[in-house]
Amino acid sequence: MPIKIQDGLPAIEVLAKENIFVMTESRAAHQDIRPLRLLILNLMPLKITTENQLIRLLSNSPLQVEVELIRTKSYMSKTTSQDHLESFYKTFDEVKNKKFDGLIITGAPVENMEFEEVDYWQEMTEIMDWSTHNVTSTLHICWAAQAGLYYHYDVPKHPVTNKVSGVFYHKIMAAQIPLVRGFDDVFLAPHSRHTEVRLSDVEGIEDLLVAARSDVAGLYMLLDHAGKNIFVTGHSEYDPLTLKREYERDLDKGLNPQIPQNYFPQDDPAQIPKNSWRSHAHLLFSNWLNYYVYQSTPFNLEDIN
Repeated sequence: MPIKIQDGLPAIEVLAKENIFVMTESRAAHQDIRPLRLLILNLMPLKITTENQLIRLLSNSPLQVEVELIRTKSYMSKTTSQDHLESFYKTFDEVKNKKFDGLIITGAPVENMEFEEVDYWQEMTEIMDWSTHNVTSTLHICWAAQAGLYYHYDVPKHPVTNKVSGVFYHKIMAAQIPLVRGFDDVFLAPHSRHTEVRLSDVEGIEDLLVAARSDVAGLYMLLDHAGKNIFVTGHSEYDPLTLKREYERDLDKGLNPQIPQNYFPQDDPAQIPKNSWRSHAHLLFSNWLNYYVYQSTPFNLEDIN
């Protein structure tokens, strides 16, 4: 949570230059606390696993958070039970007349398809369009990051020769933005994708800021200057064994996958991988929740526009 100090104290300017969040008394006096309302559009095939991963990160905060789960109506999951979907998920039609403090759109196993070929693309575009006036900030993950960049900014995705799979080092490219407060200068995060967004395609877009990238895995975090849309091309939410399960799944399918980079000890799939990105994941989600949702959202949700 922020440090609250008196208005006009010189420390405000000093700490702000160090990218430390300071809240003055006058601002704090006008803040009331209510639970944050978050919506998660879960497009991942193993929905329960993804629910656990995301809620674990969202819960590691002093902020009160209420979560609603939605699924696509235009495509029915084949890997999650109908009972679970009916019990815990709504469709977009059931929530589109509400407003939310934050929205998370997950990745999806449809990277090799053109966006317009995806069964639920029309529904996806409707949700992204709706989010611009009904959500304070939207966090797009992996394929959803590529989809959001394509929809909002016409940024293309490109196939890669070999799947980007593993845990990669990243460096901060915009040290003074709240999203990266507290990050190490170099940090680790997982990727798992067959396509990429290239720096050359976003450099000329004035409204987009590159927050972090990897020399090996490419662009990692981008956002618009208002923080309305945040795009994360990796999977910081992944559990320690998620990449292992994906690798073994692809082996079983006869796809001859490469061993995920910088993941198994000594690159030996027989060894148990360690989670080297947990602290980054928690900090990323808490920064998003605090600075781009809680600090930005109006007390009255109906005032979102």
